[in-house]
Amino acid sequence: MKYCSLAIFTLCLIIIAGCGSGHVSLKGRVTFSDDGSPLTVGSVILSKPNFESRGDLNDKGEFVMESLRPRDGIPPGTYGVSIVGATDYSLGGVQMLIDPKWANPETSGMTIDVDRKTKYLEIKVDRNP
Repeated sequence: MKYCSLAIFTLCLIIIAGCGSGHVSLKGRVTFSDDGSPLTVGSVILSKPNFESRGDLNDKGEFVMESLRPRDGIPPGTYGVSIVGATDYSLGGVQMLIDPKWANPETSGMTIDVDRKTKYLEIKVDRNP
């Protein structure tokens, strides 16, 4: 009987540990709308009241959303989308690479509903006029 109780206890711990945080693993890519080339600098920010998640862009324009720890995903919900840090310093000054509207989720014109089915986010941006 003692072994049966231990087995049930162990099974309960495994089930509890497997439940996770409830976060959704969300990946994506940012490309320019004119030619499909990737935006390779900056970060995608998903925000809602009292919560913000960040995904840094790589050299292919890809990102993975993070909350508290690297690659931990985000809670389900509706998020405003913005992109920050999309700048080029190589021309002797600072030049925004994308339309400035993307710096703020209220002006970007894009929101996303994240749920368990949401796995990938494709964002197309216009170049800075």
